[in-house]
Amino acid sequence: MAGAEGPDLIVAYLEMLSAERGAAANTLAAYRRDLDHYLAALSASGRDPLDTDAGEVRAYLADLETQGLKASSAARRLSCIRGFHKFLYAEGLAETDPSAPVGGPRRGRTLPKVLSVTEVDDLLRTARERAVATPAEETPGERRRAVRMLCLLETLYATGLRVSELVALPRAAATTKQRYLVVKGKGGRERLVPLTDLARAAMREHLTHLTGDGPFLFPSDSESGHLTRQAFARDLKIAAAAAGIREDRVSPHVLRHAFASHLLQNGADLRIVQELLGHADISTTQIYTHVLDERLKSMVRDLHPLMDDPAESGTAPA
Repeated sequence: MAGAEGPDLIVAYLEMLSAERGAAANTLAAYRRDLDHYLAALSASGRDPLDTDAGEVRAYLADLETQGLKASSAARRLSCIRGFHKFLYAEGLAETDPSAPVGGPRRGRTLPKVLSVTEVDDLLRTARERAVATPAEETPGERRRAVRMLCLLETLYATGLRVSELVALPRAAATTKQRYLVVKGKGGRERLVPLTDLARAAMREHLTHLTGDGPFLFPSDSESGHLTRQAFARDLKIAAAAAGIREDRVSPHVLRHAFASHLLQNGADLRIVQELLGHADISTTQIYTHVLDERLKSMVRDLHPLMDDPAESGTAPA
């Protein structure tokens, strides 16, 4: 690959990620955007990606900060750049890895947006009411969309699926006799996710409103053949508004967070939640440890014998 241009180097790196690590199409597209931006900055400075230094990488990150990029986004960009330079060095295309000594931007601990159990109950209750509305109140098309939304919500909250996994579920998922689904997630890794009775019932009802014999549970005339993430996110905000929840507080990912947080609040083990969410690394799941912290505080407050107030209990210390 001697004499390869920047775009060729990006293609080679992405092909490696796809072939050896099973990177998803969305991940590859994001990496391509990040690397295109990075190489354009190097080119503007007259630098070659095969012959640059740590100072140039630091200057690029500093420039991102002046542009107002969030620390979390800059950290993701640096991770991509590190993988790229490590690949060039491992392949013998570059003599050094200039990103190795570069430290990442300092990030504050950001907690995921999450809905309370009551809010999720309100969202589901409103969706159920819409799904069973009489024909006189809604057109057939509106009824189908309402039944589909209920199916999407029940399934997402029951399983904690990524939105990309949810919208691409096969039609066979609605007819399974098992109480779980086998889902192929990031990197082609398979995992089991449980199905509640409500989710299974919503799937069966949604199935009765489908026409044709397509492969997807949520078919659409989109390029992929199934409901897009953007369309679901848009419809979800409408459903949230109907339930009296601010639209900016709701997204498919927020419901995934609710699934995980509510499990932990009710005593689930963090490792189990990691498996259910499909996280390859426990560190990704540890963003939910604030839920565990609050649960532990509550347990100590409610159960520790020395937490009783002698004045309230009517007893005094000896």
